[in-house]
Amino acid sequence: MIIQLVVSTIMVLVTVVIHGGGLAILGHMLRGEVQVERAHHGPGLSPRTMGFTLALVCALFVLHGIEIWLYAFLYEGIGAVKDLETAVYFSTISYAGIGFDDRYIDPAWRLVAAIEGINGLLLLGWSTAFFVTIVARLGRR
Repeated sequence: MIIQLVVSTIMVLVTVVIHGGGLAILGHMLRGEVQVERAHHGPGLSPRTMGFTLALVCALFVLHGIEIWLYAFLYEGIGAVKDLETAVYFSTISYAGIGFDDRYIDPAWRLVAAIEGINGLLLLGWSTAFFVTIVARLGRR
């Protein structure tokens, strides 16, 4: 159990750093977008703003995808699942808190999967709060 907790702690720290860095970059991009929109005095729901919002959603998907794939590579690397496809599937449903069937993972590593679920829910919540804040800022300009 100690090894699972150490591995999980490392993965949580790595994904939080990646997520925080990604959101910082997106926040920096937002500041530039708000300045451009203010300079043009365009409507709040301009095509440019809508494009930026879609790009933001895609960027958040990529950010979560990176984190999911890191867990998938871990699962495959430690032999907890049979192949990469299963690892990606298992990681995705664990990260998103959808639920999973224990038959996909070696019981010796299921605690890591449970902690991935908690980690994923927290990171998804962080992204949701970030997204709502950004959309509100774009609407207020």
